[in-house]
Amino acid sequence: MNWNQMEGNWEQFKGKVQTQWGKLTDNDLDIIKGSRKQLSGKIQERYGKAQEEAEREVDDWFNRLH
Repeated sequence: MNWNQMEGNWEQFKGKVQTQWGKLTDNDLDIIKGSRKQLSGKIQERYGKAQEEAEREVDDWFNRLH
């Protein structure tokens, strides 16, 4: 699976994202719409993380999915 497939099936992955990052709201998930950049940005915002750390978390999470 690649990130484009994630974006195309975002509705199916929203629950998994919210399980991983519980501070993300339904509204956040609607704004993200499967965008990797938006997801890492919202993680930065909600958790106070550095950009690199948030991107690494997203990559690690995505790699565990498959």
